[in-house]
Amino acid sequence: MTAALLAAGAALAAPARDASPLQLSDAQPIQLEARSTDFDYKNNTLVFHGVRIAQGGLSIEAEDGTATGLDFKDSRWLFKGDVRITMPDGSLAADEARIAFSANLVSIAEISGSPARFEQKRDKGVARGRALHIAYQPAAGTVRLTEDAWLSDGNNEISAATLVYNMRDQRVIANPEEQGSQPVRLTINPRKPDAKPEPKSDAPPDTKPDAKPNP
Repeated sequence: MTAALLAAGAALAAPARDASPLQLSDAQPIQLEARSTDFDYKNNTLVFHGVRIAQGGLSIEAEDGTATGLDFKDSRWLFKGDVRITMPDGSLAADEARIAFSANLVSIAEISGSPARFEQKRDKGVARGRALHIAYQPAAGTVRLTEDAWLSDGNNEISAATLVYNMRDQRVIANPEEQGSQPVRLTINPRKPDAKPEPKSDAPPDTKPDAKPNP
């Protein structure tokens, strides 16, 4: 197990870079569009259908959205149906998402699906992951995948019961105590050789002899 964990960390590691926090700006308007909406007075919630929330490089779309309020400094949202969260350097897709906003920041996004998926653009390629449940914590820069977790850096793959992906360091951790009876599996695929340019020929192009005039 220890060897597998060390290999996993090395296989998906890359030079550090800052993760883009899901921070909403006070200086820019937040666009909220919906096909329809209603206010649930009994439960003190706002309900949106065909909803899209966007500001800058951040957008959240879903078939339905329920919120405790429109103050993004402190509110809770539940999105259901074809949920898509787009960030400057990646995206999340799920059947359902619970998102908490605190101080105009997405403090945590818990998504689930069959499976839920995430992508992160990297300097070389794209990191992809999927699991039945994914918890994204922007402040910590981590993505926790649980239940049939799978990660790929575009070449190597790792699967386990639970995986934690650090988006800043681009490193994956598989803690032994979180795996239960499921082993950590690492697939190291052979790298494709770089395509070599075709050698140039110094020979002149083929020429056809001049046609002889008819007698």
